[in-house]
Amino acid sequence: MAARGHEVKALRQGAPREQFPGVTIVQYKLARANTPGIHPWALPFESKVVHAEAAGRAALALKAKGFAPDLIYVHPSWGESLGLREVWPTARIVSFCEFHYHPHGADTNFDPEFGPPDWAADVRVRIKNAAHHLALEISDHGISPTEWQRAQYPEWFRRQISVVHDGINTAVAKPNPVAQLGLRGRDVELHAGDEVVTYVSRTLEPYRGYHIFMRALPEILRRRPRARVLIVGSHEGGYGAAPPAGTSWRQRFLDEAVAAGLELSRVHFLGRIPYPAFLSVLQVSAVHVYLSYPFVLSWSLLEAMSAGCLVVGSNTPPVAELIQHQHNGWLVDFFDVAALVDAVSNGLASVDKHQTLRQAARETILARYDLESICLPRQIELLEQFLAEGASSLAG
Repeated sequence: MAARGHEVKALRQGAPREQFPGVTIVQYKLARANTPGIHPWALPFESKVVHAEAAGRAALALKAKGFAPDLIYVHPSWGESLGLREVWPTARIVSFCEFHYHPHGADTNFDPEFGPPDWAADVRVRIKNAAHHLALEISDHGISPTEWQRAQYPEWFRRQISVVHDGINTAVAKPNPVAQLGLRGRDVELHAGDEVVTYVSRTLEPYRGYHIFMRALPEILRRRPRARVLIVGSHEGGYGAAPPAGTSWRQRFLDEAVAAGLELSRVHFLGRIPYPAFLSVLQVSAVHVYLSYPFVLSWSLLEAMSAGCLVVGSNTPPVAELIQHQHNGWLVDFFDVAALVDAVSNGLASVDKHQTLRQAARETILARYDLESICLPRQIELLEQFLAEGASSLAG
C-alpha cells in the first residue's frame, strides 16, 4: 500500500522487530496490568480494555500531530480497535476476522480425551467473544482467510466479510527434486525421494493432532524400516490447555510412543528452525502429515502443498476446504490412528507413484492462494475499494 502512494502507519505494542519501506511504525505501551483477583471469566475482557486504552491514547497523540486515516485495518480480537472510532469517527474500519469462539462445533469440546464438557468452561469461551463483538460493531467490513473461518462469525456480521487468504509465496515454497537436508549432529543426510515423514506445528500440542501423530508412529516405522520422521515445532505454549504440571505435550506423547515400541533413533525433533531449513524439510518430504482441530488454518499446510508434498490431512474444517481426498491429497478421520498409519505407510511404499497428487496440491495453491497473483492483489483491491467508498460518503 505504501508503494502505491498511500501514507501507511502501523500501531503495535512493544518495539518493532523489523522495519518496512514506507511504513511508519508507532509503538504503544500498556499503562497498567490486570486487576489482581479479578474474576477469571472477566480477565480476557479486561486485558482487551487495557490494550484499547493504550492503543487509543497512542492514536490520540497521532491525531494531535494531524494524522487522520481514511482506513484502519485491525485484528479485532485484542481490543486495540475499541477506542479508535471515537478518535477518528469518519475512518473506515476493516477487521481481520481470523476466528470467532464457540463452546461447541469448533475447537472447544472437539477432543473428548481432554475432559468432558464443562459448563463453566463453555461459558468462559462464550464470554471471550464480548470484546470481539464490540469491535465488530464499529467495523465496516471484515476479511477472513477461509470460508469456514468466515462461517464461524454471527450472521449479523458474516455478510460483511470477504474471504481472502493471506497468501503463500509459491516462488519460494516450491518443489525441489534435488533437495537435501543434513541433520546437524546426527550424521544423517536426507534427499528428495527418501522415505521421509514430516510433521510441522508451531507448538507440539493436541490442537494440531500431535498426540494422534505420535500414536501412529510406532506402527508406521515398524512397517517402513527405512523411514525417518522429521518433527518441527516447539514444546512451549500452544492454543489449547497446558499439559499436566512438570511435563510438556511433546514429552508426554513421546513417552507414550516409546512405551509402544517407537524406534526413537529414526525420529528427529528439529524444534523451531529457520525458514530456509523449513522449506528443505518440506522438499525432502515423502509424506507430510497435517492434523488439526476445527480451528484457524496453518500457513504450513499451504506451504507444504505449494512445495508439492503428498499431504495426509485430517478430515476437519477448514483442512477439507483445501484438500480434496484423492485429488490433491488424502484425508483421514482425525481420531483414526489406524487410518493414519495406513495412509502414511502406503504413501511411503510408493513414493514415485503419487506425482499427480503432488502436482494437484501445488496447482491448488497456485490457482487460489498464490500471494503475488491472487491474494495480495485481491487484498489491495478490497482496501482501496473501502477507501473509495469512504471518500464517496464524505463527499456526499
